[in-house]
Amino acid sequence: MAGPEDATPRRGWLVLRALLRFAFMVANNLVAIPSYVCYVVLLQPLRVLDRRRFWRLEGLMYKWLLGMVASWGWYAGYTVMEWGEDIKAISEDEAMMLVNHQATGDVCTLMMCLQDKGQVVAQMMWLMDHIFKYTNFGIVSLIHGDFFIRQGRSYRDQQLLVLKKHLEHNYRSRDRKWIVLFPEGGFLRKRRETSQAFAKKNSLPFLTHVTLPRFGATKIILNALVARQENGSPAGGDTKEPECKSKGLQWIIDTTIAYPKAEPIDIQTWILGYRKPTVTHVHYRIFPIKDVPLETDDLTNWLYQRFIEKEDLLSHFYKTGAFPPSQGQKEAVSREMTLSNMWIFLIQCFAFLSGYMWYSIIQYFYHCLF
Repeated sequence: MAGPEDATPRRGWLVLRALLRFAFMVANNLVAIPSYVCYVVLLQPLRVLDRRRFWRLEGLMYKWLLGMVASWGWYAGYTVMEWGEDIKAISEDEAMMLVNHQATGDVCTLMMCLQDKGQVVAQMMWLMDHIFKYTNFGIVSLIHGDFFIRQGRSYRDQQLLVLKKHLEHNYRSRDRKWIVLFPEGGFLRKRRETSQAFAKKNSLPFLTHVTLPRFGATKIILNALVARQENGSPAGGDTKEPECKSKGLQWIIDTTIAYPKAEPIDIQTWILGYRKPTVTHVHYRIFPIKDVPLETDDLTNWLYQRFIEKEDLLSHFYKTGAFPPSQGQKEAVSREMTLSNMWIFLIQCFAFLSGYMWYSIIQYFYHCLF
């Protein structure tokens, strides 16, 4: 057993490494985010001439930025193991992810595990708490068209109307295909007691590892993005439509994030890397949109059922360290998600070189003018 003398150098190394990682993160943000903004400004004429190409280029840079965030965790040893259905198969279709929410690290985990899913990250819209608007990444999300939602009963109805308008004006006009939603409306530790009290009052299941979801944002998204056939039923799955017309939302991806020992990773840990290497587990289950009810009561019950299933999945995971096999399978199969070190190196080089280039350009014009 290591004594106090052995622990002191280790603590010193952890502190030094955390400081170095924090310094790199700051430098990374100082070059990458202003460069992204400058490129977007430079490309504004293209936005007028060829909107689709503009948003494709913007989405590519957005994916690179999220890849940088993913790399901070990757090099700290925070990796992802995927379970359930393979969502790569539907990466070209429109889909909505319904995700349980435990900590700020959930967002970082998704940023990592979706990097190898084609152009999903580039064409994705996030729904996140409004507090993220005031972080270093807020300006990027505002430009990209992500939606910041204010929590609280007093804001709820007004925010749903704003979300509806936001989707109408920004989703298809920016060629978005995936949308990420945390239906619980807050972190597990903050909402669990309220959710359990609501469940007890309304004779609903008592949940420990998730909370009962709120259906408002889900209903708005489905009403706005699901394409309707002439008979009014949702189009999806095998429904065929002309290529020139959007097929609308086709899939719901029920996404369950699980951390070993139910100890979630927060953004501070992701940045500073003071926690031991950890494998986060992500389970996917795909539902065709035609199987999802759109009427309020039926949709609410459908959502409740999904989170009851999440509770069972997480209970099984915390007992066994693995998710149960999917229906029709005898044994659960996991897939290790990996990031390309060469790809990370190239996008980091591009970010720092871009930062230097824009700094030189701005400095030149400053000296010319003043």
